[in-house]
Amino acid sequence: MKKLLLPLIVVLCSLPLLADNPNFSGTWTLNPSKGENLGMMTQMKMTEKIRQTDSALDMEDHADFQGQGSDSKTHYDLTGKPANNESPMAGPSETVSRWQNGKLVTTWTSAGAVAGTKVVRTETRSLSPDGQTMTIESQRSGKPAVVMVFDKKK
Repeated sequence: MKKLLLPLIVVLCSLPLLADNPNFSGTWTLNPSKGENLGMMTQMKMTEKIRQTDSALDMEDHADFQGQGSDSKTHYDLTGKPANNESPMAGPSETVSRWQNGKLVTTWTSAGAVAGTKVVRTETRSLSPDGQTMTIESQRSGKPAVVMVFDKKK
């Protein structure tokens, strides 16, 4: 009986942890009217296609800003290992992702404008309870957060 009880307890205790991690898979479109501090990005059209597994979230972005299209890919390692990514605004960056209270928190570290300095940005990705709205809050120290809100394409 004791041999069966311990594995059962481990499984039952793990279920809440698994349930807290949302799956962002799908196609998402930026809804600038719901965002905050977007500045000129309110004029941008953006689509994100996300594929998520237990260990990775892979995203393909397409943005159109004033007639100029751009595409990018981002890989988030969901096991906590660093990943190398290209940030549209900051260039080459190291990203480290972790789950925190049902949200995906990613730290982006890139070279600063002054030689030898680093810029750190924290990105927090969350999903609405109905799974139809994804919010990305991007925060740099001392700056107001940029909040991008995406609606799921049906």
